[in-house]
Formats: sequence, structure tokens, C-alpha cells
Amino acid sequence: MTVKPVLLIVEDDTALQRQLRWAYEGYEIVTAATRIEAIEAIRAHEPAVVTLDLGLPPDPDGVTEGFATLAEILSLKPDTKVIVASGHGARESALKAIADGAWDFYAKPIDIDALGLIVARAFHVHALEAENRRLAARASEHGLTGLISGSAEMAKVVRTIERVAPADVSVMLLGASGTGKEILARGLHDLSRRSRGAFVAINCAAIPDTLLESELFGHEKGAFTGAVKTTPGKIEQAQGGTLFLDEIGDVPLPLQVKLLRFLQERVIERIGGRAAIPVDTRIVCATHQDIDAMVAEGRFREDLYYRLAEIVVPIPSLAERPGDAGLLARHFVTRYAKAMNVAVTGLAPDARAAIDAWAWPGNVRELENRIKRAVIMADGKLICAADLDLEGKATEPVPLNLRHVRELADRRAIRQALSRADGNISSASRLLGISRPTLYDLLKSYDLHA
Repeated sequence: MTVKPVLLIVEDDTALQRQLRWAYEGYEIVTAATRIEAIEAIRAHEPAVVTLDLGLPPDPDGVTEGFATLAEILSLKPDTKVIVASGHGARESALKAIADGAWDFYAKPIDIDALGLIVARAFHVHALEAENRRLAARASEHGLTGLISGSAEMAKVVRTIERVAPADVSVMLLGASGTGKEILARGLHDLSRRSRGAFVAINCAAIPDTLLESELFGHEKGAFTGAVKTTPGKIEQAQGGTLFLDEIGDVPLPLQVKLLRFLQERVIERIGGRAAIPVDTRIVCATHQDIDAMVAEGRFREDLYYRLAEIVVPIPSLAERPGDAGLLARHFVTRYAKAMNVAVTGLAPDARAAIDAWAWPGNVRELENRIKRAVIMADGKLICAADLDLEGKATEPVPLNLRHVRELADRRAIRQALSRADGNISSASRLLGISRPTLYDLLKSYDLHA
């Protein structure tokens, strides 16, 4: 037997209650006429979608009781999609309701068919969000903790990581700063046979050249001034596990020779020591630099490169992942609003548009920092473009072949529309200003998927 989704109708007009119950026979209808009844229904039935009349007793001609009900519903179940309907100052009520966290708004007198579409879309989006949370939890179980993406470009990277992880080979991750190289390196470790061992990370660019050798290989007591005890290096600390060398391009040439010897023989010597210490450590490295150019210019040893780059995984920038900026932005809003205990619930339309238009030269790290700042600075419950310091900012497209430009623009617009519409074809086609059949044709033409 198919279980019908629960729709809670909060409405004090009994005739309208009956009309809505009849119109939405595809759902399990629960009705409430007051705030107390509505909250009891929320606790008992946990509906995914609620239609809420703002004019509830004891204030049927006002909106005070309706807004109090909205606030209480969202405090109990923040993921509930509340559709607010009212005839009391429709525009002002709509703006305030959306700012307070309502999912959508429809003014009275109610058009049953139109409201039915809104209700159906709300259930669809709620189901998508629940599925996303389930997939995120499953991804966490499989080791790719912290990676959030809906783009085909990152899906390809994840598939590569999953295939490479069980093979005990050296991996080089190539990508700009802030693209999530360490998250992927940790996921590679967690999916490998070495997952029970340590994951040790070191940023080669953050340590002075004079200290980097000691950090990597360790030192014996008395090896140099200040060496008051024998200290194992990062390579030893990662015994049986994975060593992540971030910004490998910043390793000086003399140290590259010693690192090459370790990769060839799998033994190390601490500074000031003579004993050869065998170490079983997998190396994963990363850089934002053009490593091929560095090899050609003699700034990076070619033999070391081939030892480190048995598998090379290019990581796309955030600008090359259409739709991901909006997805990540919503995630960061939720995370930091909860961490800082503030009432910010989402992004205003101008903020979403600014996020889509910005090139994100600092990638995910820049996006995260801007959202974190915006959560602190926002005056209301919705973050606007000014809070992100992106108001009026946009990027100019790079001049290319016109056919290529059009295809890239179409792909980007379609992906961004699908991202904003949470994969709903009807909503995405409305955002794009085209019909559903046209959107289906474009998806097929560009080999895209909702």
C-alpha cells in the first residue's frame, strides 16, 4: 500500500478547509484551525508541506497569529515547506513571510489549480532535499566527507578517486587554491586499504626551506642547535597510512633529491642519523602550479615528477562547476547560521544571482569566507548581495568562437537554473523563459541531466 504524503492545512474557514481537502485527494490531509492545533499536528504528523492562512483566531483580520504560527512551525521542523496564503496586505505579508522563512506565498482568493502546483513543487523539493541529505550521509560513510557538489565535472573527479583509492599508487592532485584538494586527498585515504593508518598532511609552502627537511624526515637528538630530542618526521608519522604533501611545487631542489630516494627505496634517514629506516607510506601530493612548466624549466625534477604522478587528477575550479556555487552557498549558510546561533535562513534572490554571476577566483574557500561574513552581517533572515560584498559585481565572458560561446552560455544557464530549481524541470524552464519541451531538447542536445 502506497503511503500518501502528509499535507497540513492551517485554515479557520471550514468551507475552505473542505474545498482544499477535496482538491488535494492525492495527499493525506490534516487540518487545523488555530495555532495550538497546528503545532499539535506538526508534532503528531510531521508533515513535509503546510499551507498556512495568516489570518487565524484570535486575530482573524490581522496577521499576528499567523506569523507566530509560522515561526513556531519552523522552529520545530526547519525543513518543512510552509506556503503562506493571506488576503491581508498581500505584498507586505509576502515579503515578511518569505523573510521569516516561508517557502512560498499565494494571495487570496485562492486559485486551487495554481496552489496545487505550488504544493506539488514543495513536496518535490522537500523530497529532493531529504535525498540529498541521505546521499551526503552515504558519501560520508564512504570516505568523501565534506565534498558537496552536483556538477558532472566533480562527479568525474569523485569516480576517479574511488577507482584509484584501492590501488597503492602515488597520486598528484592538480587544481587552484581553494578547490578542495585536501578533502579529496583525505577521501582517497579513507577509501583505501590504508584507512586504518594515519592521514598526515603538510603544506610544503608554509614551512621555511631550512625546516622542511626536518619536518619531513625528522632528526636525531643533537643534530642541530635546538634538537633536544629525537623527533620522527611526517613520513614516519604516516607509517602504514597516507602522507599528503600539499604545494609540492614549493619543495626546494636539494630536498627533492632526498624525497626521490625515499620514493625509490622506501627508506629514510633522519637528520643527524645514519640508520636507514624503512617506511611504508603512500604519497598523495597536490599543487596549484603548472608542474609541467616547472619540469621543463628545471625547477622540478622530472624523475621525481614521474614518481609522484603515477596518477594525475585535475580538479576543476568552482567557476568550471556550474550550479555548485549555489549548492555550496546554501550549505555554508546552514552550517554557519547554526554554529553562530543566528536566525539567517537562506539567500535572497539578488544574492543567488550575484553568486551565479561571480567568477570565484578564490574558489570554494572564497565562497565559504564570504558566506561566513554574510551570516554575521545580515540584518534579516535572508542574506542579500550587499552582505556578500558582491552587489553589482559580475564577470565579463571570455571572447571565443561564437558557437562555442553560445553552447557554454546555454550549458551554464541550464545548470544554474536546475540548481536553483532543485532539479525541477517545470521551475527551471520558467526561470529560463522557455517551454518544458524546449528544455528537454536542450538537455538531450547537450547531454545534460536534471
